Amino acid sequence: MPDSQIDMDQLTGALRRETVKKNVAAIHISGKLTLLQRKLSNVLLLNAYDALTSAPTHTIDARTLAMMVGYNSNDFDTLRASLRALAETVAEWDMLDEEGRQEWGVSSLLSFAKLKNGVCEYAYSPALAQKLHDPKIYALINVHIQRNFSSGHGLALYENCYRFVRTGSTGWWAIDVFRKLMGVDGSSYYESFKHLNAKIIKTAVTEVNKSSDIVIEPEFRKKGRAVTDIRFLIRENPQMAMFQIDDSDGIRNLSVYKALRGQGVSDRLARQWIAEHGEDYVQEKLDYVKGQGDVKSTVGYLSAALRDDYQPQEKPAPAEPTPEEVAAAWSRAEEKAQEDQAFKARAAERAERARKFAVVDELVSARNPTQRDADKRLFMASLEDELERENFRAHGWRSGLNAAAIFAFWEELAPEAFEA
Repeated sequence: MPDSQIDMDQLTGALRRETVKKNVAAIHISGKLTLLQRKLSNVLLLNAYDALTSAPTHTIDARTLAMMVGYNSNDFDTLRASLRALAETVAEWDMLDEEGRQEWGVSSLLSFAKLKNGVCEYAYSPALAQKLHDPKIYALINVHIQRNFSSGHGLALYENCYRFVRTGSTGWWAIDVFRKLMGVDGSSYYESFKHLNAKIIKTAVTEVNKSSDIVIEPEFRKKGRAVTDIRFLIRENPQMAMFQIDDSDGIRNLSVYKALRGQGVSDRLARQWIAEHGEDYVQEKLDYVKGQGDVKSTVGYLSAALRDDYQPQEKPAPAEPTPEEVAAAWSRAEEKAQEDQAFKARAAERAERARKFAVVDELVSARNPTQRDADKRLFMASLEDELERENFRAHGWRSGLNAAAIFAFWEELAPEAFEA
C-alpha cells in the first residue's frame, strides 16, 4: 500500500491513541537527540507503552513507524542510523524514589533494536522501562503534533513545557539546567546568554507557539546584570483547531488539493505545497497559471509560480466605473482589509527567506571547491525524504522545499551569519 494511503484508522492499540506518557526524567535527559531521533523515540515509546514492563521486547511495522515519524518508508538507511543513535545514547536520571530517597541511574535509550522482514523489534532496559512507565510523573506527548516541528530544540522545549500546562508555569530552571534540557550544555558558544537567547530560546518559543497546542512565554530572573534562571508561562493554544487538520486525509479534502491533482500534481507534492505555502497562496498561483493558456509543463510552471510569486499584470481601470463596479470595488476593498494582516505576514516571511538565501549564497561563495562539495554531501545525507533530496539536486542551496533545513545547516556552521 502506498505511504499516502496509510492513515490512523489502520493503527491499533497504543498507536491509535496518538499520545504517549513520557516520564519527566526521560524528557530531561533526551535533549541531545536530533529532531528525527526525538520523534522516533516518542513513537517507539507510544507503541510499547501498554506492555512496557510486562514484555521483554516490542515490535512495530517498519512502514507504520516511518509514517508516524514522517519520512520516506523506503529509507531504511535513515531508520537504521536513527535506531543506532538511540541505542548509543546514554539516558541519565536523578530523581526521588517512592520512599523519598534520591535515585541516580543511567541506561541506553534502547537496549537493542533490529529490522527483519519489514518489522522493527526493540527493547528497553528493565530499569529504564520502569522509569518510562511510572504513572505518577509524566507528560502526554501528542505524536500527531510532534510532526509539525522542524527543529529538535523546538520539540525539546515543547516536551519540557507541556507537562506543566495545567499549572500554567514550568517553575524556575537554572540557566545551566535549561542548556542541558536543550542539549547545548557542551557548547562554548551557548555559554553566552545573548547567543542562547537569540538562537535557542527565541526560535524554539516561536516554533512551539506556531506548531503546537500550547502558547508559552519566557520570563527571566537576574542576579545583577546576569540572567540566572528562566521559566515559561504556559496556556493552551486557542487556535488548536488548526493543528487538528490531518496532514493526509484532511488536506486531501481541500478543493485546492483536488485542483492540484487535476493539473497532474502528485499526491505528495500537492500536500507539500499546501503545507509549505498555505491553501490561499497555492490557489492564487493555480488561478494565475490557468490564466496563461496552454503551457508546456503545468507542474513545472506551478512550481516556478509558487517559488517566485508570479503576479498577473494589472489591467487599466475604466475611466468611469459603473455604480455596480464601484460597489464591487468597495466589497473587494473590505475583504482585502480583512486579509491584509495575513498577507503582510506571508510577505514578511517570504522576504526573510529571501534574505537568508542571500546569506547562504555568500557563505557558499566563500568556501573553496573542496569544501563546497563536502558541504553538499553532508547536507544531502541529513535529508530524510527522497522528495527533499530530489529538490536539492535540482535547485541546490536555493531549494525552497529544504529552506528551513538549509538555514539550520549553515547556521550551525556560522552561528552569527543570519543575524539581521
